[in-house]
Amino acid sequence: MAKIDLYDPKWVDLVFAGKNQDYGAYKLRKGTSGRNIKALVILIIAAALVGGFLAWKVIEQKNAEQQQAYMEAMQLAQLQKEAKKQEKKQEQVKPKVEPKKEIPVARETQKFVAPVIKKDELVKESNQMKQMADLDAKIAVGTETHEGAKDRTIEAVRNDIAVATPPPAPKEEVTQKVFDVVEVMPSFPGGQAALLQYLNSHVKYPVVAQENGIQGRVTISFVVERDGSITDVKVARSVDPSLDKEAARVVSSMPRWTPGKQNGSAVRVKFNVPVVFRLQQ
Repeated sequence: MAKIDLYDPKWVDLVFAGKNQDYGAYKLRKGTSGRNIKALVILIIAAALVGGFLAWKVIEQKNAEQQQAYMEAMQLAQLQKEAKKQEKKQEQVKPKVEPKKEIPVARETQKFVAPVIKKDELVKESNQMKQMADLDAKIAVGTETHEGAKDRTIEAVRNDIAVATPPPAPKEEVTQKVFDVVEVMPSFPGGQAALLQYLNSHVKYPVVAQENGIQGRVTISFVVERDGSITDVKVARSVDPSLDKEAARVVSSMPRWTPGKQNGSAVRVKFNVPVVFRLQQ
């Protein structure tokens, strides 16, 4: 028996030789090879599209992870740089305040000149004492008697020495205002390294997120009050509800910060902290 190619429509003619070919089965069998070829082509195209889509998704996910890791590294580097600047400012020597100099009491003195005896012809006429009759009559002599100063001690006063006065109390509108940037930014006790250590040691990875393979970086926004306490905790960048809730809990439980200062006074400052959740590979 000769081998029959099922994709060749000739076998249909062999089967239906001498039979009624107008019957529907003949036409159906006649188009079987064409349909098989079309189905195979469609299957190949669909497999290529699915494979290409999966490959694109894998590449896209890797690029997103690399970009996220780069952004996290840049933000951590920026935070460390700001922390170093704050530490340098705190290490700067404060200007010495010179103590107020005591001004000695000035006392009026009179110089005593010893009399010198000279001959009459050597004394100038202008230096000789005149008799009452020789005085100019035009000179007015007062009739009132004025007493001199009884206490000859005079205390010298310098106007250039400023009297220390307490700084004015900050206005209520300034104390309630929330600043984004101030002269001295608030800082975590112990610096940036202590903050990262605190977050890593107190974060508890949610079990639901672990089971679903969810990870990422949650950014938490909060306000450092004038007394260093943490208020107004909000999620600035969300990843997953379970991760967001845990990050907000850890930030809310932080100890008091060193408050920020503007013009020498403690003020309210808004601050952002990233909390990273990463599954162990």
